[in-house]
Amino acid sequence: MKVRKAIIPAAGLGTRFMPVTKSMPKEMLPIVDKPTIQFIVEEAKKSGIEDILIVTGKNKRSIEDHFDSNPELEQNLQEKGKTGLLKMSQDITHLGINIYYTRQPYPAGLGDAIARGRSFVGDEPFVVMLGDDLMMDKVPLTKQLIDRYNETHASTIAVMPVPHKEVSKYGIIKPENEIMPGLINVKSFVEKPAVDKAPSDFAIIGRYLLTPEIFPILAEQKPDKGGEIQLTDAIDTMNKTQRVFAHVFNGVRHDVGNKENYLETSIEYGLKHPETKDALRKYIINLGKKLEKQGKE
Repeated sequence: MKVRKAIIPAAGLGTRFMPVTKSMPKEMLPIVDKPTIQFIVEEAKKSGIEDILIVTGKNKRSIEDHFDSNPELEQNLQEKGKTGLLKMSQDITHLGINIYYTRQPYPAGLGDAIARGRSFVGDEPFVVMLGDDLMMDKVPLTKQLIDRYNETHASTIAVMPVPHKEVSKYGIIKPENEIMPGLINVKSFVEKPAVDKAPSDFAIIGRYLLTPEIFPILAEQKPDKGGEIQLTDAIDTMNKTQRVFAHVFNGVRHDVGNKENYLETSIEYGLKHPETKDALRKYIINLGKKLEKQGKE
């Protein structure tokens, strides 16, 4: 069955970016001039996804507004002859992909957010795309997972190695064996294990291709100590009755879920953006010289 649908969870409170996220969704924080969620939607489009469900929460209305039309703005741009900006605005509205929205009324975990897409997904395989991870590769990571599914017809989770000291921040897999290059048969999935108990350094990195059998498992999944339904735990349960593979991602991952990595990602994209790359490169070189001088004083 063709993979046509994706769920993008966007209901988180974004507390790591307080105070700006008190009134602004973290998914709308810009990388230079493009909100992070637009990168995710564009990856879905490039991967052949036709329908997207964005799971939102309170104070997330600007996400819907971003992908909607803005007749007043477009009329103003047209009257002023700003055809480039007009096209940019219209292209966001007409991405050629259907976007739907539902709300998660309470912060109850990633598993709960995904469970709210059950009627949207139906009996089809689908993709989950987390907004904190921007993936760069010749072939979009979501497309890589879809290609794997077309070979195996099994749920497949994207992973990559992370520094061992950071494993407690991620869902971690316990590998069993590599059945083909870059595709791992997984013995178990563990949510945020202690560093000394992690079964490997392969971390789940924000892209999942799941079969619809995950939904009845999520419906029966017990909350963790924090009162949240963990998707990793549900995947581990599903893995006991049907295969769940891990696909090793070899591209570049930008984690924009914390302030330091967000700033680093913004700089890297700024060095590629045609409007900012030259001035930003010059600024960084001069700043480096200034900092080096200060370090010697």
